[in-house]
Amino acid sequence: MATRRRFLHGLAAAGAAGTSAGRGAQTAGERLGIGLIGCGGRGAHLAGVVQSLAAEGEPAEVVAVCDIYRPRRERVAQRFSARAYARVSELVADPRVQGVIIATPDRAHVYNALEATRAGKDIYCEKPLTHWQQFEPLKELVREVRARKNIFQVGAQWVSDPLWLRAAELVRQGAIGRITHAQSGYFRFGDSGERGMPVEDPNLTVGPDLDWDVFQADAPQRPFSVSRYFQWRMYMDYSGGPATDLYPHPMTRLFKVLGVGLPVKVVAVGGRYVYNGERDVPDTFDLLIEYPEKVTVAILGTITNASGIDTVIRGTDGTIKFADGGFEIEPPPTSSKGRRSVGYIHSDREHVRNFLQSMRTRKPPNCDIELGYRVQVPLIMAMLAYVHGKVAHFDAATETIRLG
Repeated sequence: MATRRRFLHGLAAAGAAGTSAGRGAQTAGERLGIGLIGCGGRGAHLAGVVQSLAAEGEPAEVVAVCDIYRPRRERVAQRFSARAYARVSELVADPRVQGVIIATPDRAHVYNALEATRAGKDIYCEKPLTHWQQFEPLKELVREVRARKNIFQVGAQWVSDPLWLRAAELVRQGAIGRITHAQSGYFRFGDSGERGMPVEDPNLTVGPDLDWDVFQADAPQRPFSVSRYFQWRMYMDYSGGPATDLYPHPMTRLFKVLGVGLPVKVVAVGGRYVYNGERDVPDTFDLLIEYPEKVTVAILGTITNASGIDTVIRGTDGTIKFADGGFEIEPPPTSSKGRRSVGYIHSDREHVRNFLQSMRTRKPPNCDIELGYRVQVPLIMAMLAYVHGKVAHFDAATETIRLG
């Protein structure tokens, strides 16, 4: 039977041999070696972004890839003329690898990131930072990155849009006064993001081509299933549905603008209202977050209807509304001030470019581990509140979550 101990075996070795502090700044012409962990569609796409940026003069290249599924590993290694590894511990031991891109299923994110962090690598980790049942490993990762000073970019690429960086600057300058309320969400029609994940080999079995034990990580141990492997986003064991897959996008950019810290409490409602069958993740999910700064944030969404809501930030002196590729600052109804309009891109290219530039300069990236933590904590609280039907409370002094 698979055990968490087996999955983490490589971490101990990497921790013993890893560096204890981040590297110094790179010279301008030094080529950065990138290792890809997770060779599915998303991982291959991000590796392609690195390759494309390199063709434009960005000094970086994909030098190694890793995946527990042999056909993917070999296919992507051939595409990028990279060395192929079956184990993360092998990839992070490669001296040519200076930074890694992690694009594995959610359960593996935190352990892959810990292994890379302890080996002294810089990290681009796809959102969410962790599975919603991994609060303690999340805190461990944050502590390690803080101590070792690795460059860490969470793959919530919308936050690298200059639009949101400009909005954050205006909020800091007091453009709408004291923030009191904000809303955002994610709406689409259809469960293609879960049930639509391609089944590359319907006859796949556990053996030389796939390490099922490593895939399961610290999840409840289940018999092998083709669907559970290829379409893992349908299952609460490995995902949280749209809330953990999609909501990090609007939450990260919104929190970047708001500048809020960690929450006081979170409530959540939702369920499987349309898409049932084998999937057990919700298709509709709404959450409310209360902050000690006296700010309430509402994140709403469903995959049963694509009619969405605007992202809105409300302050005592005005309102910021994001829509139609830009944003608008409106005064409150009693104000004599006029409206101001600004400039929308949410590009993988700019987010990956920002990561590579941070690797060279050692300056914090647009979505560092601190912002990622501030997004992941309320997401975990929301999932726990939803599953248990209770309010999730956060104690900042002890960094613990209580349901009540």
